Amino acid sequence: MMKMTLILLTLNTMLFANINTIVSNLPEQTFVKAIGKEKVNVAVMVQPGNSPHNYEPKPSQMVEISKAELYFAIGVEFEAAWLGKFKSLNPKMQIVDLAEGITKIEMPKAHDDDEHEAHHEGHNHTGSDPHIWTSPANVKHIAQTIYKALAQKDPANAGFYKTNLEAFLLTVEETDTQIKQILSTLGNQRKFMVFHPSWGYFAKAYDLEQIAVEVEGKEPKPKVLMHLLSEAKEERVSAIFTQPEFSDAVSQVIAKELQIPVKKISPLAPNWSENLIGMAKAIAGKE
Repeated sequence: MMKMTLILLTLNTMLFANINTIVSNLPEQTFVKAIGKEKVNVAVMVQPGNSPHNYEPKPSQMVEISKAELYFAIGVEFEAAWLGKFKSLNPKMQIVDLAEGITKIEMPKAHDDDEHEAHHEGHNHTGSDPHIWTSPANVKHIAQTIYKALAQKDPANAGFYKTNLEAFLLTVEETDTQIKQILSTLGNQRKFMVFHPSWGYFAKAYDLEQIAVEVEGKEPKPKVLMHLLSEAKEERVSAIFTQPEFSDAVSQVIAKELQIPVKKISPLAPNWSENLIGMAKAIAGKE
């Protein structure tokens, strides 16, 4: 009798045990929790206020890596240097690429006057844009990938994950609809100014164009800055968007020259839906 009780307790523990997962950034945590809810533990590598471009995990996070069953990678820069180390530390951990199947866009190239120097200094801000989660269509794809990974790891609760997936996809569709409604009054004025070019997928999704101040990790030289100021005036941009992860010194200079506000909004914010809706309102001048 005692042996049977122990077996049942073991089976119940296995059935209801949470899946230990790791994500690279806060938006991913939002997506994984939306689908896994209480059946997943989610540890985040890049903490608020830090940049995924050059992040280095803390020792406590390496402990979490050693216990993880799933790592949801998304293509941010620090992963290139660290995923191999994570896998060596925990060979049993499965790495799930959330960017797989998503068509990447390129990061903006250096301004003409900066092209030689950017190449010479070897900045690592070139190549594909990793900020895929700023597009609702991409988030739908990401959510499907998360669901498949969780259902495969925990087939006993696949129905639970499927229900949560369907509810989350409705939220993504509602977010997309709201953004389209907010931006419907823009007309031909489709450009917005950013310091760091993190909003390329958002811009592409809604027929917008970001005017980036910093490209390839470089601030613009005076001649290029004058060109950017001229373009911003011509396009009547209403604000310049910066991120808390980067200095806003240059943005403040530009804002003063154009007499527009500096607005801090990060694509790394955990409240994904509200964040994108807020970005749309700011671009449309409806805040």
